[in-house]
Amino acid sequence: MTTERVTQTADAVAKRFSKQILTRNEFRGEVTFEIPLDSLLEVCQGCRDEFGFDYLIDISSVDYLGDEPRFEMVYELYGLASQVHLRLKCKVSEDSLEVPSVVGIWATANWHEREVYDLMGIRFSNHPDLRRILMWEGYPFHPLRKDFPLEGKPSEMPDVAFTKVAPLEGGPFVTVPCKGTHREREPRSRAVSE
Repeated sequence: MTTERVTQTADAVAKRFSKQILTRNEFRGEVTFEIPLDSLLEVCQGCRDEFGFDYLIDISSVDYLGDEPRFEMVYELYGLASQVHLRLKCKVSEDSLEVPSVVGIWATANWHEREVYDLMGIRFSNHPDLRRILMWEGYPFHPLRKDFPLEGKPSEMPDVAFTKVAPLEGGPFVTVPCKGTHREREPRSRAVSE
């Protein structure tokens, strides 16, 4: 991948979506476009169909607690043939907390969107199966939000989330806290007497 190819592709995308792109940022050979939320589907569809971004690497979100809009969605796109990476960002207001699903464009968005919903509380309209992926159904919080305390929140549910000793605690495949070398600290099978 050359910087020239990245710049040419980014220029072509910027020209095609000139009315939708709010900002363009280039850093260390990577290009990021900020777009309005209501243009997300159009820009994503065009990036896939017209510019060959056929691989959705990841979807993530950022919580800017105290700012409005509070959240930002981040889409990492890649063209397998061109070997070009492109990042799209869009702001999401805390008042709406709903983003159009891109599962219809890239099927792999399914689990990425479920993870963002589970951990940040951002909903995805028209998602085929929007349910929690890491936390249990009925869990009332979104643990990656900045207002979620680092020590967690107490659970009223028995047999869930640290109500008992962790299953591997003291087991044979754990690190041993010590001032020894990396070899002595390395997780490995240990004899019970060790």
